[in-house]
Amino acid sequence: MLPENFHVILASKSPRRQFLLHGIGIDFEQKTMEVDESFPDHLHDEEIPLYLCRKKAEAFQHVLGEKTLIITADTIVWINGHVLNKPADEEEARIMLRELSGNRHEVYTGVCLKTQKKEVSFSVRTDVLFNELSEEEITFYIRAYKPFDKAGSYGAQECLPPGMNPCSGEEIAFLDRIGKSRLAVPPVSPGVKQRSIHAIRKIEGSYFNVMGLPVMELYGELEAF
Repeated sequence: MLPENFHVILASKSPRRQFLLHGIGIDFEQKTMEVDESFPDHLHDEEIPLYLCRKKAEAFQHVLGEKTLIITADTIVWINGHVLNKPADEEEARIMLRELSGNRHEVYTGVCLKTQKKEVSFSVRTDVLFNELSEEEITFYIRAYKPFDKAGSYGAQECLPPGMNPCSGEEIAFLDRIGKSRLAVPPVSPGVKQRSIHAIRKIEGSYFNVMGLPVMELYGELEAF
């Protein structure tokens, strides 16, 4: 059973996280605070989003009501031993997509659940393999989709081959169990009617994790909270 009588706050500006949390039937308020998202240089892969999601949750410590539950999250792309966060501009996005082209990378999302009396955090990893991308495809994608709010400069839902069901078998079974199977259909980005790029060749693990919120694992943590 999900936590009862809690006012849930999703501390994220990400429209994808808001879409996914609504999608699994969680009522929440969206609220954010400015947080310095720097992290110690010695942190690697999953340690980075775990550090940052806890840091974001700590920013709400002084405003936590007795029945307030904060959900924070952070997503990174990890490739060749270094992190890709959100690109600062078009040129940085281009550099990131060139590095991802034809290569395998990992996506890590850290999630923190925090109340006055309890804090739980966890991370999820997904492996993603990209097709080779031409300069034309990279330019089109950046200008059409403006992926400047996305770790690694791409959104999974915009980079899928036609007809690909990106969800794992576990995710599909989970959505069936909670009566939300329609969430398995990738959303269409509003305002973009042109073709996308078929960047993703293969996803191993949670598709929703690549979108920015591993809802199956989050739902399980909320049930156990």
